[in-house]
Amino acid sequence: MHPELQVLIELQAMDNEIIDLRDKIDRIPLKVRSVEQPLADAKADFEKKKAQHDSSLKKKKEKDLQLDEINDKINKQKERASDIKNNKEYQAHLKGIEKLESEIIKVEDELLVLMEEVENMMAELKEMESSVKEEEKKIEDYKATLKKEAEEAEKVLESLQSKRTGLADKLSDDTYDLYMKQLDKGQGLAVAEVADEICMGCNMNIPPQLYVEVRKGSEIEQCPQCRRILYFPSKEN
Repeated sequence: MHPELQVLIELQAMDNEIIDLRDKIDRIPLKVRSVEQPLADAKADFEKKKAQHDSSLKKKKEKDLQLDEINDKINKQKERASDIKNNKEYQAHLKGIEKLESEIIKVEDELLVLMEEVENMMAELKEMESSVKEEEKKIEDYKATLKKEAEEAEKVLESLQSKRTGLADKLSDDTYDLYMKQLDKGQGLAVAEVADEICMGCNMNIPPQLYVEVRKGSEIEQCPQCRRILYFPSKEN
C-alpha cells in the first residue's frame, strides 16, 4: 500500500473520533437547556399560582374588614335602639339591623369560600415548591455530570489533536491539502472504503479499471463522483 494512503486511513479514523468528541461537547449546552426549560416552566406555574394565592388572600382580608365594618354598624344600630320614640321608627330600625345581618351571612359565606380557596392553594404551593426544589437538585446533579463528561472529552480531544499533528506531519503538503479539501467537502469524510466496485462514501459505482488500481493501493486514487480518496481494506485495516 502507498505509504501516505495508510497514513490517510489512520488520519481519517482519528478525525472521526475528533469530530464525534467535538459533537459531544457541542451538544452539552443543548442538553442543559433541554432540562432547564421544564424547570423554568414549573417555576412560572409556581409564580402564577402564588399570584393567585396572594390575590385570594387579599380578597379574604377585604372580606374580614368588610365583616368588621358591618358588625360595627350593627352594634351602633343596637346602641341607638334606646333613643327610638315610636313603634314605626323601631320597626324600620329592626329592618335595618336585619338587612345588615343578611349582609353578614352573605359576606361570611363568601369568606368561607375564600378561606377554603386560600387553604387549597397553599397546599398546592407547598407541593409545587417541593417539586421545584427536587427538580433543581436533579438538574444540578445532571449539570455536574455533564460538566465532568465535557472535561473528560476535552482531555481526550487534546490528546487526539496532539497525535493528529504528528500523523499529519507524515504527509506531503499536497496530500494533506487534498485530504483537508475533501474532508470539508465530504462533511467529515475524506477517505472512503471501496467494496464490490462501490465507493462507500457516495454509494456510487466506480469504473472497473479504477477498482483494480484501488485494490493495488500503489497510488492515491479518488472517486470520480464524490472525489473522496479511495482505499481497499486489507486484513490489517
